[in-house]
Amino acid sequence: MHQGSGFLSTRQRRLAWLGFLLAAAQAPVSARLVDDSSWLFSLCVALMVATVIIADDAARRRPADAPSAE
Repeated sequence: MHQGSGFLSTRQRRLAWLGFLLAAAQAPVSARLVDDSSWLFSLCVALMVATVIIADDAARRRPADAPSAE
């Protein structure tokens, strides 16, 4: 049984992981250094990128001959 391919290429997937790690690391640093709540934006961006990575992971794990959800 073949696995399906995700909607992200390998390069896009690596960049998504890099973006997630940078945004996730930047949130606590800016929370410590800045008095306002602007660090929440970094946290939201990290969560959105993580959602895309998880969706791509689910698409990769689905068998290639499985029908799409659409």
